[in-house]
Amino acid sequence: MGKGARKKGPKQASDRKPKVRDVFVGQPFEGLAAEPELIALREFVPSATAKLTLADGGDVTLGTVLPMAAAAFVRSDGERYLGLQVQTRSSDISRDLGRSLKWLLDAKEGDVLGVPDTTTPPEADEHARLQDLLTPGAELDVTLHKDFAWWLPEDADATGDVAVSLERANAAIMPTERLGSGAYWVLAGEKAHLRWVRPEPENLLLQALARLSAAGELGLGEGSRYAGSFRAHGLLVPVWDLDPEAHAREWADAKDALGVRLDTAFKSLDAEPLNAAERRARDGLIGRQLTLR
Repeated sequence: MGKGARKKGPKQASDRKPKVRDVFVGQPFEGLAAEPELIALREFVPSATAKLTLADGGDVTLGTVLPMAAAAFVRSDGERYLGLQVQTRSSDISRDLGRSLKWLLDAKEGDVLGVPDTTTPPEADEHARLQDLLTPGAELDVTLHKDFAWWLPEDADATGDVAVSLERANAAIMPTERLGSGAYWVLAGEKAHLRWVRPEPENLLLQALARLSAAGELGLGEGSRYAGSFRAHGLLVPVWDLDPEAHAREWADAKDALGVRLDTAFKSLDAEPLNAAERRARDGLIGRQLTLR
């Protein structure tokens, strides 16, 4: 029997699930006033919590990292936590978080969602993104923690896997201070940095930074230098190297003054396009892309 004859006959039913067409969302938190803060908490803030205001009333607590890197859990005292820093993800982080949040609203004390739902087709759950579930204009009131003791109710002791996860998480914490919305001082080993998630479109921000750079106004004062930037979830995050001997709060005023200079630069761009020196400065800034380690 030839190959052609062997292929003939009724087709067998396939057990394969139909492929889900998933469109990558490069700016998952777009439209939320807390976008820069959400990006900072997801990418480089070690231990922090914040209340999320739900669109239909009530709230849950957002946490950077949960025990065993869970997507969500309900503490034994009924406190509900949504995790930002999870390893499993789909092409739309906002939808992943939204589905975990919806699970959390019906969960009971002690329930744990290990990973977010990344397999349900998007069209089966059209209103599950954070933008659908939260009050869009609400900012985040962030509380930084020096460890992860907030995983447990007061006076409770960690046991088993939670105790192991708690020990590992505490050991990985880098000293961090908040200097404003999306702006954090981080002591990473022997180096200190200011990482500042900016809400403006990347091209506009680069022009403003270039204007300040050409004018010699991009620094934060003595003991600092502009290091470069990295992209995170559709926004640009400029980074400055800082003197690690100086306390985080010593940079607060300089950071605010830089913010004022940036605002002035943004306002000037419509009337005054970048000149030759500023364009060269912009090209230099574009070449200074960083990778977080």
